[in-house]
Amino acid sequence: MPKFLEDKLKAEYGANSATPYKVMNAIGAMRGNKETAKGAAMQVQHDRDTARPPLHPALVIHGAKVKAAHAVLSQSPRFRAMPATQRMQAVQHHIRTRMK
Repeated sequence: MPKFLEDKLKAEYGANSATPYKVMNAIGAMRGNKETAKGAAMQVQHDRDTARPPLHPALVIHGAKVKAAHAVLSQSPRFRAMPATQRMQAVQHHIRTRMK
């Protein structure tokens, strides 16, 4: 049975209700207690639609650098008092000048 659909229907109708299974039977995702080909295809399509593409390795490294720079700079009261845009600029400057 399509897990995403079962979870969604159980959240709507209650965990102990038989309604989610009746709905899945009515739309053709299940037949009795067995999943149909249509139900399996619905799950595959859902997984495909919700899958996130992997991040580029350069973005992962840059994200780690940003976290590290922010951790160092956030110890300063002057940095914490800056508006968000200036904090972003300070982090970028710290990465360019001190983290090679």
